[in-house]
Amino acid sequence: MDRENVDTDAIIPKQFLKSIRKTGFGVNLFDEWRYLDAGFPGQDAATRRRNPDFVLNQPRYAGASILLARKNFGCGSSREHAPWALDQYGFRAIIAPSFADIFYNNCFKNGLLPIVLSESQVGQLFDEALAFPGYQLTVDLERQLVLKPDGSALPFEVQAFRKYCLLGGFDDIGLTLRQSDKIASFEARRLLEKPWLAHTA
Repeated sequence: MDRENVDTDAIIPKQFLKSIRKTGFGVNLFDEWRYLDAGFPGQDAATRRRNPDFVLNQPRYAGASILLARKNFGCGSSREHAPWALDQYGFRAIIAPSFADIFYNNCFKNGLLPIVLSESQVGQLFDEALAFPGYQLTVDLERQLVLKPDGSALPFEVQAFRKYCLLGGFDDIGLTLRQSDKIASFEARRLLEKPWLAHTA
């Protein structure tokens, strides 16, 4: 995604935010850039005209799970639908020099890994990806490395707790449910001490 300041309305346009479900957004990722016709909820994507000039419509990038982007990716409104759409399209990690703060935090909450590398490192990755068809990167979250085809590696930083959650597949609810025994014990004790709380009018 060789553009700076890609905002969340470009990632998932506002007309698709009406759904109260957390699924079905991947088909409309970058909708106004991917398609030549105007998109609306409930459309059959198979009948739409794709923009052949848009990068994700090029065969060489089909099935990509790492998105390479420029600085300030995910700016604009704080819609959580943006990481949902990226994840549901098939991306597992995004590499960029910088991200908008709210988008960056929303990525972690939804199982998507945002990786910050320097502008020069990202620029070199863009040059190499363009120059070599079939170019592939591997993200090793355990070791916090982006591995290049030539065997070299680019280290990246990630907060330990966020790394733990991503490796374990835990969102906020999942983390809470890991304490379900303690929660049940607390509720049982509370009802013994204050039985009137069990009664409803």
